[in-house]
Amino acid sequence: MSFTCPEQLHTCTRLSLQGVNVPPVALAAETVPERHYTHHEGRGATPHRSNPKVIHRELTTLDVRPDMNVAEFGTGSGYSGALLAHLVGPQGTVTSLDIDDYLVRWAGLIHHQRGVGNIRCHTADGTAGFADRAPYDRIVAWCTPPLLPRAWVDQTADGGLIVAPLPIAAVPNMTLVAKIRVSGCQPSVEAVFNGGYIEATTSPKTDLDLPGRWIDWENRVPAPSWISVAWREGDDDLHTGARTTLDRLLNNAHTEPYDGPKLDWPSWRTWAAATAGPQLTMAGLNPDLWALGHSTPTTAAVIQQDATVLADTVDSPSLTALRGWLSAWEDAGRPAPETHRTTLVRYDDGQGADGWNLRLTP
Repeated sequence: MSFTCPEQLHTCTRLSLQGVNVPPVALAAETVPERHYTHHEGRGATPHRSNPKVIHRELTTLDVRPDMNVAEFGTGSGYSGALLAHLVGPQGTVTSLDIDDYLVRWAGLIHHQRGVGNIRCHTADGTAGFADRAPYDRIVAWCTPPLLPRAWVDQTADGGLIVAPLPIAAVPNMTLVAKIRVSGCQPSVEAVFNGGYIEATTSPKTDLDLPGRWIDWENRVPAPSWISVAWREGDDDLHTGARTTLDRLLNNAHTEPYDGPKLDWPSWRTWAAATAGPQLTMAGLNPDLWALGHSTPTTAAVIQQDATVLADTVDSPSLTALRGWLSAWEDAGRPAPETHRTTLVRYDDGQGADGWNLRLTP
């Protein structure tokens, strides 16, 4: 059964018929009914979905070709999997994993109703990969693991590609999308792009407003707020340092406007991830704004996305440090996220975190 709308030929189709070289993902998007997946009448709108333009960008970067064996981690609405199934063709295979069984079952049904037979959806923790159908020529992730998992690299065919969002610091909302080539069982970064997706978690995530990882303290009354400190290993079992740091920023904090040009958040956060070190701090003081800055167990200062600076006191050492970071970023010309040098650093804590951390230098 086909759900393609019987409308006049779209732009990409017309160009293809005229002999113009149209990207395969654009042609696939002409065939796959995006809204039928994201707003299916039987399931309703899917909250776990990404902007179609971003999906198209990642799949273009993935360079999927006919007859390939591809895995995606994060089934979501099923739209990205349908695009992949179209790209690999009838002789290719797609494996789609998601931790949310409800999404998996619905995506599988929609694929079946459309007659898409070369994709299989499974309920599983995608950070472990899916060895049963490996090796994969291509892997794409629509959720952010805590690091590049060793399982993904091991399950990628020699010369294959992985496109996935990866953390660039051990605090939330600090990610880049990386294009990674696997050769001889070793990964190397070919490019990075600004962007990120929901954190990969071991159970379905119901609160989409709160980060799924690296929250050191949160308040739920009188209003939601949270904080993440890169120096968490030095805190005590009661999270006293994180707790008091959040209190300092919420209660009677000194505020001032940022006196620089309009804040370029993607550039600023990437610069901070590359240069700030263990004092890096991310907070959600307002449900609609993230804040990023400097803290220690005794001082704190952050700048919000609206360019408001908050600090524990007007003469806070953290405020001095934050001003220094911002000045260095301005002096460097506000470098774009993709211009930073990248390194994959091997990491294995012996307790399940086995893979590579993506780290940057300006």
